[in-house]
Amino acid sequence: MKKKLIKSPGVRQEIAVGVKYGEKEIQKVSYERWENKHKDPFEVHITLPEFTCKCPRSGYPDFATFQLNYVPDKWVIELKTIKLYINSFRDRYLSHENSTNEIFDTLWKSLNPRYMELIGDFNPRGNVHTIVRRKKIKRGFRGKLQ
Repeated sequence: MKKKLIKSPGVRQEIAVGVKYGEKEIQKVSYERWENKHKDPFEVHITLPEFTCKCPRSGYPDFATFQLNYVPDKWVIELKTIKLYINSFRDRYLSHENSTNEIFDTLWKSLNPRYMELIGDFNPRGNVHTIVRRKKIKRGFRGKLQ
């Protein structure tokens, strides 16, 4: 990998030029899911504390913690897949509502769970704290949820 010397007053540092391996992983993310081998309902809770996107109006970064709660049917999400998928939003210009709904729709379509809830808890900016929550229950599911 090529390196470029950056000069600034009192600072000498080298930065790598080109796409980093993590960026390559994010660019080629595919939605990998695994077969759920358990017939009885169980809950999965995943916390994703490093979500970022950009405000579509100002371009300032928005930061959030997402909480995904779901009851699988035939599929469970592979954890590296969801990590990379969430990281793919970092350079996109999306509102809090649109990012939360896009993530929900993508996961619901891929997993088709019995139940799913996604909570986007966005860090306050400009004295405004936003929490976006969406949930859905598959028709016919009457499992007991905590």
